[in-house]
Amino acid sequence: MAKGFGRRNMEEVKTEEVKIWECTSETCNCWVRDNFKSSEKPLCPICNNEMKENIKELQVVNNSSIFSTK
Repeated sequence: MAKGFGRRNMEEVKTEEVKIWECTSETCNCWVRDNFKSSEKPLCPICNNEMKENIKELQVVNNSSIFSTK
C-alpha cells in the first residue's frame, strides 16, 4: 500500500504551564521564558521597558544542556 502524499508520523506536542516575563508596554508583545531571562528582574530585550511575571501554556523545551559544564 502506498503512503499518502505529505503524510508524516506526528509526534504528540508536550506542553506545560511555564513562568514567563512579559513586556509591560502596550505597544510591545515581547515575552521571555523565566529560565531564559538575562537577570533577576529583566528588562524587555526589544524596547527596554519593565517586564512582569506571568504563566503561559507552552511547548516543553529542555535548555539544561546550554548551561552544562561537561
